[in-house]
Amino acid sequence: MDVAAYYLSWLLLSAGGLLAVIGGIGTFRMPDLYTRMHAASVTDTGGMLLIMAGLLVQAGLSLVSFKLLLIVFFLLFTSPVATHALARAALHEGHKPRLGPGAGP
Repeated sequence: MDVAAYYLSWLLLSAGGLLAVIGGIGTFRMPDLYTRMHAASVTDTGGMLLIMAGLLVQAGLSLVSFKLLLIVFFLLFTSPVATHALARAALHEGHKPRLGPGAGP
């Protein structure tokens, strides 16, 4: 692996990890269940994409990169669907979203 690919993969992996940490902090700062789920879902998907991109740069063109792409497509479809199912189940159980001027942290 050449130096440019090494630093690019390092940058992508670091950005993905940072986004995951920011998502974890944002999950604690949000006022209700739905905004917490939204923050966790968006940062989870974005962090996963950045981390997988960094791993793809490290792997190069190989069978490993094909497997990583399969994992990316699987997670891109299942993560939003799981978040939607959880939000829908919470709504059916009676969890109301906080609306109005007092909805902030």
